[in-house]
Amino acid sequence: MVAERLIRLFRAQMGRRIGPDEVTRVETLARVFHYAATIVTCLVAGMAVLDALGISIAPLLATAGVAGLAIGFGAQSLVKDYFTGLFLLIEDQIREGDVVEISGKAGVVEEVTLRYVRLRDGDGFVHFIPNGEIKLVTNRTRGFARAVMDVGVGYGVDIDQALAVMREVGQAMRTDEKWKQKIADDLEVLGVDKLDNSAVVLRVQLRVVPPTERDNVRREYLKRVKLAFDERGIEMPFPTLTLRGVALPSPK
Repeated sequence: MVAERLIRLFRAQMGRRIGPDEVTRVETLARVFHYAATIVTCLVAGMAVLDALGISIAPLLATAGVAGLAIGFGAQSLVKDYFTGLFLLIEDQIREGDVVEISGKAGVVEEVTLRYVRLRDGDGFVHFIPNGEIKLVTNRTRGFARAVMDVGVGYGVDIDQALAVMREVGQAMRTDEKWKQKIADDLEVLGVDKLDNSAVVLRVQLRVVPPTERDNVRREYLKRVKLAFDERGIEMPFPTLTLRGVALPSPK
């Protein structure tokens, strides 16, 4: 089939020109082209068969035109889905494997078609979102992400000492074989973020590559900070409840 050969040629040519992160986009576009080519081929083949059988296709085309106009008015949402899906692919807003948030649902993109986007969320549930309903796409897997950490210390703690320890932890992670490829820059200290009821909240951040590792980096950093603070005797306060008893007068 000529269309399939052209699509395979397109995939091969694009595969040589792009980087590894673009492969999923090319595969998605190739699948959509294959789907469209199949529909067109079936329509053309059907008309050719009817013509070979001696059945005039002119009345059928006229009827199809009128019917298509009527169906078009009734299927505006479907047409909107297809147009939106086409631009989602052309503009490279979503790829298979991306972690995105769409229409209040967040998860991993398992499939992108001209009709819908299929997401699987963290609980394992699958969501099918019509492309026409997509108003805003938040893609969490492009370029880099920032892991922002808030750490509370007691009011009696030396803030400069606490920040120095947090810098040491960040530097240790950057030299660790397991984590150094996931952390793009040195720890950025933002300073005192707020004065809470029982703690001074310090905020720092790390630039993470790829973005999907953000939560893992954040968890590891907080674990190491807790251990480092325990070793240095730096207080990390937690809410406490104090109960005071009141002596009641004895009955007469």
